[in-house]
Amino acid sequence: MNIPLNIDWQQILLHLFNFVILAGGLYFILYKPVKNFMDKRSEYYKELDDKANSKLEDAQKLQKDYEERLSAVTQEISDKRRSAEERIKRYTDNETARANAEAARIVSDAKQKAEEESRKLMKSAQDEMLSISIAAARKISGESVNAEKGKELFEELLQKVGETNVQ
Repeated sequence: MNIPLNIDWQQILLHLFNFVILAGGLYFILYKPVKNFMDKRSEYYKELDDKANSKLEDAQKLQKDYEERLSAVTQEISDKRRSAEERIKRYTDNETARANAEAARIVSDAKQKAEEESRKLMKSAQDEMLSISIAAARKISGESVNAEKGKELFEELLQKVGETNVQ
């Protein structure tokens, strides 16, 4: 069958049939394995991505947990520091009060001892002046002066000295 345009339908159908066989063969030989390879590769990368996202979420949770713990520890340290400062303040206040009380007691004891010492010195000085005035009265009067008489003379002398000091 020869057609006027030199078209051989049999040849066209034969080439078409060969093309279909070639396309089918290439499909089964190349397309399916390449597509399967690409699907497996996509799944592999998707799994990697999922694992990375999962690990990222876990890391973010851990970071948040550690930040909370750090905040709690920081607060606890702050509370303990505040408590220690309060105890130190109380201790120093107590020690200062104790030291002040001790100082006041020492000053009071010193004043008391000074007063006692002053009284003893005054008594000693009075006794000496009494004995001196008795001895002087004996020499002046030439008579025997007993302690009672000497004491009276001494008191008179003190009164006279006090009157002259007042004037």
